[in-house]
Order: sequence, then C-alpha cells, then structure tokens
Amino acid sequence: MTPRNVLALVLAVIAMLVPATVIAQEQAPAAPTPKEIGDQVRRALAGGVARDKELTVGAGSGSAAAGSAAMPSKRPVNPRASRQYIRARAAELAGRPPPMEEIVDPARPVGEAHWAYHGINGPQAWGMLKPEYATCATGQRQSPINIDESITLRGPAEAIQFAYGPSNATIVNNGHTVQVDMNGDNGIIVRGTRFHLIQMHFHHPAEEQINFRTYAMVAHLVHRNHLGQLAVVAVLLEPGEANPVIHHLWTYMPLGKDDRVPFPRGSVDLTGLLPKDPLYYQFMGSLTTPPCTEDVLWMVLKQPVTISHEQLRLFAQQFPNNARPVQPINGRVVREAR
Repeated sequence: MTPRNVLALVLAVIAMLVPATVIAQEQAPAAPTPKEIGDQVRRALAGGVARDKELTVGAGSGSAAAGSAAMPSKRPVNPRASRQYIRARAAELAGRPPPMEEIVDPARPVGEAHWAYHGINGPQAWGMLKPEYATCATGQRQSPINIDESITLRGPAEAIQFAYGPSNATIVNNGHTVQVDMNGDNGIIVRGTRFHLIQMHFHHPAEEQINFRTYAMVAHLVHRNHLGQLAVVAVLLEPGEANPVIHHLWTYMPLGKDDRVPFPRGSVDLTGLLPKDPLYYQFMGSLTTPPCTEDVLWMVLKQPVTISHEQLRLFAQQFPNNARPVQPINGRVVREAR
C-alpha cells in the first residue's frame, strides 16, 4: 500500500470523525465507534488495497478510491472545511476528481458576511456585519432621508457651479449597482470649495423621497475635495422621454459583476444628465452603503430628469431593488433653495 493510498485512507477516516459543529449545512450520518474503525483499518491493511478498487470505511462515511495519482500541491487545510471537502481531497489523491459542486475552497473565509439589499444581510443588519459598519446602525445623520417640504428651511442659497465636460470614463458592475468611474477635470464649486467628480452610480428605486414620494431611479454624482470631504449631487429620474446620456452609458452596460468596460475616449459628458432648474435641497448625511460614513454634504436637485421605460427596464433587470430605506432625520436642518 503506497503512502498516497494510506493518506487517502486516513482522510476518509477523518471525514467520519469531523464534529457536526464544523460541518456547514450538512447533517452528518451516525459515525461508527473507534473500535469498529480500527478493526476495518487493520483488516484493510492486512489484506492490502487492490489497485483501482474502492475501500469503504464505516457505515455512511463515504468512500475513497485507492490508486496512483500525482502528489497534490501543498496548501493548508481549513479546519472548518466540511466533510465534502475532505472526501474530495481523498478522491483527488486516488486519481478520481469529485464533482466541482462538492469542493469547498479552504482559502475562502468561512462565515464572512457581505452586505446586501435583502435577506439576513440586508440594510437592517449592516451595522452588525462588521465593526467598521457600526455607523450604519448608530449614526445620527444617516442617508437617505425623506425631505418633508413642510419643515424645510426655505430661502436663498448659492447656486451649484457645475463644470462638466467630455471625459474618459469606465463603466463597471460592482455587484451592487452600475458605476461610472470618471477621469478628467469634472467638478462642482459649492460653499466656496471645489469638489472633484470621482464617480457616479444609480439606485432603483430612488433612495431619496420628497414628501414621501419615491421616484423611479436616482443618479448619485460623488465628488471629493482636497481635504477628502465628500459632496454628492442626487439627480432624480422618472419615466418619460429617453435620456441621451443614459443611452450612451447603457450602450456599454457591463455584462455581470466586476465586468469593466471603457468608453471611447472623451465620450462621456454628464452635462446632459442635469436638469434645467438648478434649485436643490441641501443637508448633511452619510454614504447610503456600508460603511455609511457621515459628514457627507448632500444636494438633491429638485427637478427630476426623464429616462425612457426601456432605459429604466435595462437597469431594473439587473438591480430590481438596490435602495436603502429612508433614515431618521434626527433634527437635521434641510435647506430648500428658493
């Protein structure tokens, strides 16, 4: 019996002894007693293991085929790997690869929680998924919010100075939305400070509400100044006439998560995405996705921009709902520019 066959046999025995507490989503069958295992192993070793024959150890323990195979590459075994993975390694040593769905990657962090928009890792749980997400639950100036015009601070406000132009850009599906990473000298001037446009992305439906009305979609244009402070301009989108900027962006729509598509050089100009009316609501809030960082300056443009039903459908097919629910205002002042 070769060392490889012995190792395969040992792995098969270990598979029977793995505690149920480390077997994810699997109910282990009743394991034989240590004496029964020892008797089976001794009989197998005494009689030898025939080449290309299966050796079954114990009831319900699975089987490992013994035979010649190349030595596996050295890699650490995750102690939390399930019985399926141990069986898969034993079969690999014997030269019989198991079906791919039975293999558990030992390098993948077990129990790692990734935030989502629904299910157990949805918005209600963001603050508990990781310590750095705690602000999602404990923050007092979270976004998005419902803007109630009956209590806004109405009056004159400075105009947002937009400086957008033809630029290079890349569109990417980051798993949560479609994002356009901008390259170029685009930006805004507000509060006497210039903020550089770094990216824009979309939510369906819109996250912000106006007098408890929810819009079909929203585009968030994310800017940052030289101090690292963030300013987000929200452009509300509602069904109507097709938007030429959205048409150009969707022409290069990514095909799946992590797919990145560069636009033709200098072909992205977001000026056409802005409404004619420059008035806005302004308040201090946060990022609407983890880690929900606060002290973000928000400006929600009051006049919606239209997109066609077809343009809306193309996004909604990939992201049926990627909007965080509205958050408490907690006494914040919301300025309504007049």
